[in-house]
Amino acid sequence: MANEAPPAIQYRDLTAECQQLMTKIADLESDRNEHILVEDALKPLDGSRRAYRLVGDVLVERTVTEVLPSISQNKENLNATIDALRERLTIRQKKAAELKAKHNLQ
Repeated sequence: MANEAPPAIQYRDLTAECQQLMTKIADLESDRNEHILVEDALKPLDGSRRAYRLVGDVLVERTVTEVLPSISQNKENLNATIDALRERLTIRQKKAAELKAKHNLQ
């Protein structure tokens, strides 16, 4: 049987994980907002107009019609990831609060 960490250490680890999750969520929300801005800028444009997209370190020339679906898909993927991280954060915050109350931690 494995020894379980003391409640104070568990609580510290949970709060550290919560902080990391909040930071990651903020980063992803920033990326999503950039995708929204680009999507809104491209939507009214003619589909055959040139659009440039940064893929890794390479700037690739495409058309608006080619770029817009991938921008929208990336935005939706970011939304799904953000939602999953928020759920995980909520669970971790509940566990930390329960641990704090149960063991009267500061």
